[in-house]
Amino acid sequence: MRRRLVALALVAVPLVAILAYRPAVADDAKTLQALVDKGGHVRIPAGTYRIETPLVIDLEKTDFTCIEGGTVARIVMAGPGPAIRFVGHHEGTAAPKSVKPLVWDRERMPGLDGVEIVGGHPEADGVEASGTMMLTITRLHVRDCRHGIHLVKRNRNVAIADCHIYQNRGVGVFLDGVNLHQINVTGSHVSYNDDGGIVVRGGEVRNLHITGCDIESNHGKDRPPTANVYVDSRGGSHAEVAITGNTIQHNHEAPGSANIRIQGPSVARAKIDELRDGHVTITGNILSDVHTNVHLDHARGVVVTGNTFWTAYSHNLLVEHSAHVVVGPNAMDRNPRYRGEESPTTTNCVIFRDSSDCTITGLHVSGVKAAKAGMEFTNCDRFHVTNCTVLDCEPVGVLLKNVTRSRFSGFLIRDDREGAKTLPTQVEGGFGNWIGW
Repeated sequence: MRRRLVALALVAVPLVAILAYRPAVADDAKTLQALVDKGGHVRIPAGTYRIETPLVIDLEKTDFTCIEGGTVARIVMAGPGPAIRFVGHHEGTAAPKSVKPLVWDRERMPGLDGVEIVGGHPEADGVEASGTMMLTITRLHVRDCRHGIHLVKRNRNVAIADCHIYQNRGVGVFLDGVNLHQINVTGSHVSYNDDGGIVVRGGEVRNLHITGCDIESNHGKDRPPTANVYVDSRGGSHAEVAITGNTIQHNHEAPGSANIRIQGPSVARAKIDELRDGHVTITGNILSDVHTNVHLDHARGVVVTGNTFWTAYSHNLLVEHSAHVVVGPNAMDRNPRYRGEESPTTTNCVIFRDSSDCTITGLHVSGVKAAKAGMEFTNCDRFHVTNCTVLDCEPVGVLLKNVTRSRFSGFLIRDDREGAKTLPTQVEGGFGNWIGW
């Protein structure tokens, strides 16, 4: 039975508020809001609590505030907007000198821990935050909402850990037009969110670290193309991103789906050196079961190394209109355990096109089907590609089309399958290249 709350102050610990049970009522928002307004250490005991308006934590009024539910408190958001809204007043950067005394004295490090939020309205969100300094969200579960965690306007030094952002209609963790430097997302499950898993769009974002997470199937089947991790700089400025040590997979049934998509603003080919968005490291990840495992478009300064790729229905790696991309050893295999030989619909190819100034070394590509080549380079300039292994790819191992001023060497290109008619290399057009397999 859902029960209403009443606040009781502990004499021994004045900053801690504990909730006692009362009979169920239609809306617990006023009681919860009165409790939150006291600030300090707010504990919500086991139970389900229904609210129709957001709980607003105005940090200037509440002083230091941490809300804890012990993983046994559920809030049903039965109205539009976020169930919990943090409002801070930090207007500076992450530099200590830019932090006003008000923030250090009353607002720093607001916390939310161990709470479940369930949507009960089409426009219900989980948590929204603006103006915060050192917001820390742990052990949060958001389900059946629009957006899970929604960061807007300006925030600094955000930490999200050990959370479950699961089955929402919008974005799991949404950096939405926000000015935000320093955000860590670690050890969390972000899955089955229709408009993307961790999405950055608009605003200015630097120092985004995504580590040790399970990020899966964040593509609604009938929704516009998105990605499990999507950094979209069209209309914003985003750089300094580390995506390391995650499992990132699914859903190939969604058109245009990607595991990681880094998309910068479009520039003309003649202005390729004006590419500014990037400085991305993608390493140590498990990537599979989407149309494109990694998609870089108008990106600069990206390193992709030490990952495993498979079951890519269109591309394992697609790099377009990009520069200064470094691809090191990665395993791109067609494993029979994962719909391998019996699945001609998984293409698994590697394509670089309309890009310049890139280095690829030690890449292992195997079992590409239904594509022009295992590795394709089209309209590329100043590439250095060495020591790659291309096995059992059809109909061509490596295709060079209109490639200029580049070096290709040290390849192993073979297809020893019975009856194979693979052409190891095909070169069309181009000039100024050194090719020595």
